Amino acid sequence: MSTKYFLYARKSTEDEERQIMSIEAQLVELEEFAKRENIEIVEKFIESKSAKKPGREVFNQMMSKVYTTKEPVGIIAWHPDRLARNSVDGGQIIYCIDTLKISSLRFPTFWFEPTPQGLFMLQVAFGQSKYYSDNLSENVKRGFRQKLRRGEWCSLAPFGYTNNPKTRNIEPDLVKARIIKKAFDEFASGNHTLTSISQRLSFWGLTSRSGKLLCKATVQRILTNKAYLGIIDHNGECFEGSFPPIVSKATFDKVQEVLKLRARPRHSKKNHDFPFVGLFHCKECGAMITAQYAKGKYRYYRCTKRLGNCSQKYLSEPELVEQLKQELSKVALCEDWFDKMLAQVEIWEKEAKSSSHIFAQNLDDKIKLTDEKLDKLINTFLDGDIEKETYLTKKEELIKTKKDLCGQKSDFGRKGNNWIEPLKDWIYSAREAEKLAFGKNKLNGN
Repeated sequence: MSTKYFLYARKSTEDEERQIMSIEAQLVELEEFAKRENIEIVEKFIESKSAKKPGREVFNQMMSKVYTTKEPVGIIAWHPDRLARNSVDGGQIIYCIDTLKISSLRFPTFWFEPTPQGLFMLQVAFGQSKYYSDNLSENVKRGFRQKLRRGEWCSLAPFGYTNNPKTRNIEPDLVKARIIKKAFDEFASGNHTLTSISQRLSFWGLTSRSGKLLCKATVQRILTNKAYLGIIDHNGECFEGSFPPIVSKATFDKVQEVLKLRARPRHSKKNHDFPFVGLFHCKECGAMITAQYAKGKYRYYRCTKRLGNCSQKYLSEPELVEQLKQELSKVALCEDWFDKMLAQVEIWEKEAKSSSHIFAQNLDDKIKLTDEKLDKLINTFLDGDIEKETYLTKKEELIKTKKDLCGQKSDFGRKGNNWIEPLKDWIYSAREAEKLAFGKNKLNGN
């Protein structure tokens, strides 16, 4: 009775874009080898996973079938290093051969027979695979440490920088670096929260991948990233970067102080009903406005005077409310204008959606047409109707055109018509200001 075989093929990475031909090449070679050697393959096991550590799902499924199959089976693979690069998985294979669960191992590039000499050579092959994997890891770590010593950035550049493949380092991006510097400068002033600075970053074009505002944690990571000082922070250890900083040390330290103050909430012994506290700064000196009771029931607001001398006096809450109403009336929007502006925005929104659809469709059509031209060009070259030099020139032109079109589509999908919603929000806010300014909503804490 002939031995039935399991075919096992593996590539080292789970990324579909990398080593894309590795599995296909293995399958073609193994099937041709099986045909030449009259090997009967009953099942194929294909996996995209590193074999450096135990725990491969497909490999474990195959070994489980090896253990439960009543008749001994064989395994066919491209090389022993496809089966194992660690001692646990290699030990499983050898144990199954010792217990006759595996009757044969076949490799196009490696000889093996289930004899003491064959088992010894298989152990050597597994050992060499493990040594190669371990040595490669050490080489990568050594290269990483050397890059850190030279002050070179070792991964994807943070926002504000760009990776330079020639220098293998990062350098400030002309536009994005200015955004980061502006964000640090504004936050250092103490007039922003993490939410408001996120809104500012969105206004400047820095949003999440989905186009939404950056969350507080992401903004805090940006504001505490030492890379903007020209410092590499790796596993808690700092290295001097050889790339230019974006933010000065004074500004960075000031931002850290503001973050520290924001992270330390003030706990008052008693809850007072001061609705306008924490909202305003003194116009004269810039200090915060605080409040207190007079005669036990009247609320007064005043400057804290923590930034120096200030001549501003106490202000009763009714007087403060009147001042606020006067300021709000300057931006208030009446009912008629509210309805008219909202109706116009809805018209613009419909027009924008229609034009967006047409624009996106035109881009898709142009990309499709470029693909068709590429196919025709390749077929013409293969038929021998044009010279290779002409073919390469035209192909480069078409690829550049396609890349440009795809870039336009990506930019359009990311930016879209982001001005509609902010405009609507402004109209509603101005309408609310009209209600507050003219007494339709109460502008006080009662």
